Amino acid sequence: MSDALILEHRDYVSVLTFNNPPAHTWTPESLQLLQKIVAELNANSSNRALVLTGAGDKFFSAGADLQRFHHRDVAQATDFSTAFGAAFQVLSAYQGVSIAAINGYAMGGGLEVALACDVRIAEQHAQMALPECAVGLLPCGLGTQQLAWLVGEQWAKRMVLLGERLSAEQALTIGLVSEVVPSGEALQHCLKLVEPIQKQSPTAVDYCKELIMAARECSLSAGYALERQRFIELWQDDNQFEGVTAFLEKRPARWHAKTKG
Repeated sequence: MSDALILEHRDYVSVLTFNNPPAHTWTPESLQLLQKIVAELNANSSNRALVLTGAGDKFFSAGADLQRFHHRDVAQATDFSTAFGAAFQVLSAYQGVSIAAINGYAMGGGLEVALACDVRIAEQHAQMALPECAVGLLPCGLGTQQLAWLVGEQWAKRMVLLGERLSAEQALTIGLVSEVVPSGEALQHCLKLVEPIQKQSPTAVDYCKELIMAARECSLSAGYALERQRFIELWQDDNQFEGVTAFLEKRPARWHAKTKG
């Protein structure tokens, strides 16, 4: 694993630490590596969750190094923007539960990677922004799309068009993060938060995440139909019968690993 992204496996959960000091900026290479890591986790039947955080206590990630954009090469810009979008799309579709432990500044692409996670927890000193317009750029890692969906159009416009930077408490107020914890505690809090995943059916969790994400794109009636379809498909998986049997027998379920790929 590259020094810029450090992956640690802890039983059913993996921890991915951004480690490109001083600000843990992204490069095309680290973005491609992120795609590879998520693909490998998807193929690992024992993996159920992924926690992302930054090394140290100042930065979660500051996005991209602006030195990488100080040129007029359209082809190079295309490659970089494609890498951003592709990596964060892959992360959004990760087949487990992803949590961003925002332990410092999350700026630009650093906030976008957090937006691609299922849950965001911020330490009290963290700050979040999408400041691209101030330097003649725009968020190209799904930021305009993810942010507007999560917090609404008005706050997305304040953050993107006006460059407004949010404190952790402001982010909590608008629903950008789900919780604020004391400084230095985000990672351990996220590891604790994800513990109940072991009690959940891997198949049901996978289907439910798909359904929740599908609500962004499909009509309500199409979502209803897909929900019913996935419910019936549970009967093709051993976990449906095991879950109900365990409940009736008053014992913990012994889940079968969902086939991944």
